Amino acid sequence: MVTVRAPATSANLGSGFDVFGAALSQPADVVRVEPAAETTIEMSGAGSEFIPENPEKNVAGAVAKALDSPARIEIDKGVRPSSGLGSSAASAAAVAVGINAAYDLGHSREELVPYAAEGEALVSGEAHSDNVAPAIMGGFTIATPEGVTQVDASIPLVVCLPEIVISTRDARRVVPRSAPVSEVVECVGRAATLVAGMFRDDPTLVGRGMENGIVTPARAELIDGYADVRETALEAGATGVTVSGAGPAIVAACDGNRRKRIASAMLDRFAEEGIEARAYQTQVGHGAELF
Repeated sequence: MVTVRAPATSANLGSGFDVFGAALSQPADVVRVEPAAETTIEMSGAGSEFIPENPEKNVAGAVAKALDSPARIEIDKGVRPSSGLGSSAASAAAVAVGINAAYDLGHSREELVPYAAEGEALVSGEAHSDNVAPAIMGGFTIATPEGVTQVDASIPLVVCLPEIVISTRDARRVVPRSAPVSEVVECVGRAATLVAGMFRDDPTLVGRGMENGIVTPARAELIDGYADVRETALEAGATGVTVSGAGPAIVAACDGNRRKRIASAMLDRFAEEGIEARAYQTQVGHGAELF
């Protein structure tokens, strides 16, 4: 049996819809994998009661099937489902890495990404890699049809997760089907700025690059209090704020010494709205780790 810790992730980061992703130093799933005659799944942890253990309906089962390697799988959820923090991706990534090790399949981390993405297809309807890529490879990732580009970075982040549930499928339905060329041009500039910031480990550039006028406004409408919480985080010192993935989590880039202040400000603002929330003082971190 092998044990794998796979991190939460923040996808899109504002300007990189379905392309950008970042591994977070916390929270994380812990998954145990053991070769078996047939795949079985046991769930525990945050929100596990809402996740089916039937391998045909669980991302872990989809990954085991894609790798043609049945396994006994135990998943301890540290990443709440429907959080916008890559909950399904954390499990899928951990299972892919775990099965690869348990069966000695010899796949590279990048080669495991499409297998893990098969698990994501159960959740969103499409095999997107923007969460599973950083969950497996760590750091900041750029996922395209040609493959994954990975950048080691350690940008300080605050992630605030309100007690609101938004399904990935619902969040995808509100994404605009078209946009004016002027908005696309601005988004390209923002995305380029964010990439430069990751390469330089510069929170100011990353924050500037989080701005997005196409997808983020539509998804922000699904999060009660988003506009006020975003403004509060910026006033507290965040260099940029956006929706994490499909939401409802909100991610803020900042200097490391401002994380505590920003986290407190975001929690207080949600509390004023009558919404319970928790905050993670985190950073761009490692991918899945074997123990």
